[in-house]
Amino acid sequence: MSGGFAAASVVQRLDEGSWAGEIAPGWDIGGNADGGYTLAIAARAAAEAAGKPHPVTITAHYLSPGRPGPVRIEANVVRRGRRFATVAATLASKEGPVLALLGTFAELGPYDGPERVDAAPPGLPSPEDCHLLEPTDTFPPPFMGRVELRLHPDEVPFAGPVGPPRVSGWFRFPGGEPVDPLGLLVAVDAFPPTVFRAGLPVAWTPTLELTAHIRALPEPGWLRCAFTSRFISGGFLEEDGEVWDASGRLVAQSRQLALVPRS
Repeated sequence: MSGGFAAASVVQRLDEGSWAGEIAPGWDIGGNADGGYTLAIAARAAAEAAGKPHPVTITAHYLSPGRPGPVRIEANVVRRGRRFATVAATLASKEGPVLALLGTFAELGPYDGPERVDAAPPGLPSPEDCHLLEPTDTFPPPFMGRVELRLHPDEVPFAGPVGPPRVSGWFRFPGGEPVDPLGLLVAVDAFPPTVFRAGLPVAWTPTLELTAHIRALPEPGWLRCAFTSRFISGGFLEEDGEVWDASGRLVAQSRQLALVPRS
């Protein structure tokens, strides 16, 4: 499987409630597929089951690491309404289940109702003045060749003194591929862990659960993203994310619970 995100996350219906897909090579971090990417594969099948193209809210529980190779998605509609449909799904490889999700899907479009946003996009230098993460065999991982990340120069892991657990920067897919709502699931899990700036061991930081709220269809162009952690305790950490599009509109939020990396 080659090409960009859409090609790497394609699914094919097998029968009522079952789809085939593939975790493509190169979308991994230390041999484990990026969690947002595997979620997007499962969400694509769940959206087909729902008959609604866009995730609005989706929660995934990660059961085991995803490895490159074929996967099977089982999706069941829990409730179908006029505007929303809710779907439960699992994604499994030949080794066993990889993730389970519950998501509500709809068709996002223009909105002219009331809005109040007591926040603003993160302040960032231009993409050209930010730090480009380029892939290597170790760190940055091969996954960074599948997305384009440019980090705020003051928030690059390992490049400066220990600081607050925060990472911000720009996100897009290479080659001008647009980021759709399924692509936003990749964006919310694409940046280096916030705790890499907090003086903790640099090691695998596995996600136990990831929730994403998709607010709107993003306008074409770079996405501004910011991720922060406030509580690192009991062996766990949370990471809260915001994604803003080129028009300055909030298009996605996320929260995930992960394990604190061990030395």
